[in-house]
Amino acid sequence: MENVKSLNKWANSHTYLPVDLVRIVLGGFLFMKGVSFVTNIQYLHDLISPIDKFGGGMFMLHYIAPAHMIGGIMIIFGLLTRWAIAAQLPILFGAVLVNFMGQMHSESLILAFVVLLICIFFLFYGSGKHSADYYFKMQQ
Repeated sequence: MENVKSLNKWANSHTYLPVDLVRIVLGGFLFMKGVSFVTNIQYLHDLISPIDKFGGGMFMLHYIAPAHMIGGIMIIFGLLTRWAIAAQLPILFGAVLVNFMGQMHSESLILAFVVLLICIFFLFYGSGKHSADYYFKMQQ
């Protein structure tokens, strides 16, 4: 627990606005991707069809879009950022995996991989100084 506190102190003392802007853009991208999946459910079904053989296809259809939309909003505001990103990680690992199991789309693979790397960064870095997490922590 002490290690997490020391990482938080380091992150808060080394926070810069561009890193917070990357977090906000990441949240906006995830939110828009969730909206895209809700408006075009057939596209989402076609994307996860290579994994559907293993079961859980209906669960994935009902998990991916809301997780992107709710998680995107939480990441934008910096509210429970690590938890929101932890909910995104299985989806992003699946997005990278789908490109290897189904038809390879290099631009989708690169986009999924970059978003996955940014999410892993924020999983360790945290939400930063310009966030709801920081605001609520300072109120205590």
